Amino acid sequence: MSQTRQRRKTKHRGNAVGMIEARGRTGRKPTATEKRGPQSGGRAASAQQRQNRLDKPPTWKGAFYRSLAAAVIMLALVLLLLKGSTSSLALFPVVLVIYVPISYYTDLWMYRRRQRRKQEAKAGKLEAK
Repeated sequence: MSQTRQRRKTKHRGNAVGMIEARGRTGRKPTATEKRGPQSGGRAASAQQRQNRLDKPPTWKGAFYRSLAAAVIMLALVLLLLKGSTSSLALFPVVLVIYVPISYYTDLWMYRRRQRRKQEAKAGKLEAK
């Protein structure tokens, strides 16, 4: 009696390690956009996303979360270096209160500087025309 299930026509080839290497493309030729692959479009998109993120003004919420991460790292370092020190727990809120405004105003300074440079570049391009 013959089998009803149809066997596959192309074989997967296993190598010495046991990895299976599938055969490459056997159909139509890939178009130019398919040849470029997902990486080339991904780089441009990620650069655009980064630019959009940098064009947003800083927020206190973002500064708080960044400061919270820094304070947690500082707490972990203090706990590791000064074993059994309970005063390091009291230092955590103090560090957090100091880091939040520093983080916010640093971000604000960088944001304003970036915006100023963009305006100068735009003005330079308009003068060149």
